[in-house]
Amino acid sequence: MKAYKDMTKEELMHERDALTKAYKEWQGKGLTLNMARGKPSEEQLDLSIGLLNNIVDEMDVIREEKNIDLRNYGGLEGISGARELLATMMEVTPDDVLVYGNSSLNMMFDTISRAWSKGILGHTPWCQLDKVKFLCPVPGYDRHFAICEYFGIEMIPVPMHVDGPDMDMVEELVSSDDSIKGILCVPKFSNPQGIVYSDEVVKRFAALKPKAEDFRIFWDNAYCVHYLYEEIKILNIIEETRKAGNPDIVFEFCSTSKVSFAGAGISGMAASEANRKDALATMTVMTIGHDKVNQLRHALFFERGRKIKEHMEKHAALLRPRFEIVNKALEKNLGGKEIGTWLKPKGGYFITFEALEGCATRIVQLAKECGVVMTGAGAPFPYHKDPRDSVIRIAPSYPSREELKEAAEIFTICVRLASVEKFLGENA
Repeated sequence: MKAYKDMTKEELMHERDALTKAYKEWQGKGLTLNMARGKPSEEQLDLSIGLLNNIVDEMDVIREEKNIDLRNYGGLEGISGARELLATMMEVTPDDVLVYGNSSLNMMFDTISRAWSKGILGHTPWCQLDKVKFLCPVPGYDRHFAICEYFGIEMIPVPMHVDGPDMDMVEELVSSDDSIKGILCVPKFSNPQGIVYSDEVVKRFAALKPKAEDFRIFWDNAYCVHYLYEEIKILNIIEETRKAGNPDIVFEFCSTSKVSFAGAGISGMAASEANRKDALATMTVMTIGHDKVNQLRHALFFERGRKIKEHMEKHAALLRPRFEIVNKALEKNLGGKEIGTWLKPKGGYFITFEALEGCATRIVQLAKECGVVMTGAGAPFPYHKDPRDSVIRIAPSYPSREELKEAAEIFTICVRLASVEKFLGENA
C-alpha cells in the first residue's frame, strides 16, 4: 500500500475526493456513536448483577466482623473481607489497605486535598507554599491532570517510553526541586497507551531521593487485574519501597470500578503505616465510615479476592473482540500509509493513536461531525495542550461490536482525510 508521503499531488487529490465521498455517505446515516470514555459495556456490568442480591441472610450484616452491625456507623478502615479483596488485587497485605467509597479518583482527590489543607506527616500544608508542582507522564490520564488544575498545581510533562516514564528526568527533577511534591502514574496498562512499567522503572521509583520530604508517588493501579490476554505481573511498589528503606514515599490506589459496577464499587489505598494513620486522622473528621454493606457485597461476591481472576477472564472475553475490531480496522485501512502509529495493548481500556503532527484536532472534529464522539484532542496532556497535536485516545469498551465496527471505519476515514489535507496544505 502506497504511503501518502510518496503520492503525487494528483494522487493525493484523487484520494481526497474518494475519501470525501465516503465520509459524506457515512455522515448521511445520522449515526450516534461514542468512543470517548472507558465505560464498561452493559454486558460487562451484567457480570456482577449478583451483587444486588448476594446478601441472603439478614445476619450476614453482623457476621462479617466481631459482631459489628455493618448497617451502622464505624469501621473506618473498612471491613476485613473488603480489605482482603483489595489487597488481593494490589498484591499487598490486608493490613496495608484502607477501604474507601466507589472511586479511586475520589481517593486521590482526597489525598491531595489533605496534603493541601493539612500537610503530609506534619509537613507544611501545600496551600501555604509559594509553588506546588507535580510530574505528569504524558500521554496520561486527563482526570489526573484535572485534579492538579483544580488545586492550581503546576504540571510538568514527563515523556513516556515503552517501559514507563523517563526516569532519568524524574530522578533529576525530584532530587533538585523541593516544590515538586508528587507524580501521578498508571503503572500497568497505562492510560491511554497501555504501557506496562518495567522492573527497572518500578525499582527506580521505589529508590527515589526527592528533595521534598513530603513528595509522594500516586500509584494509580487502576488496571491491576484488567488483562486482555495473559496475566502480566509488575513489581510490587509497596514491597520495593520497603526494600529501599523508603516506605512512606508511595500511595497506591485501586478500585472495583471496572470490575463490578462502575458507579457502585469499592476502592482502596495501600500505604505505609505512617501514611495510613495520617489519612485516618482526617477521615475520622470527614466521615463516620464508608458503605460497609456494599463492602460486604463485594467481599462475598468475590470470595475475598479468590474469584477475581475468574471474573476478570469474563471481562476479557467481552473486551478482547472490541479491541481487535479497532486494531483490525487500523491495520486494514491505515497500514502502510505512514500517517499514524498505534500500540496494541495487552490490557486496560484504551488504544492510543498517534496521527501526523497537527492532525489530531482535525480528526476528532471530523469524527464528531460524522456522529462519532472521541475524547478531545489534547486531553491526554496537562492543560489539554498536546504540543504536537497528534495523540488521540480511543475507548473501545462501551459501544456494541456492530457500532464499534462502524465507529472504527469512520475514524480511519477521518484519519486519512485529515492526513491528505495536511499533505495538500489544506489544514495549515
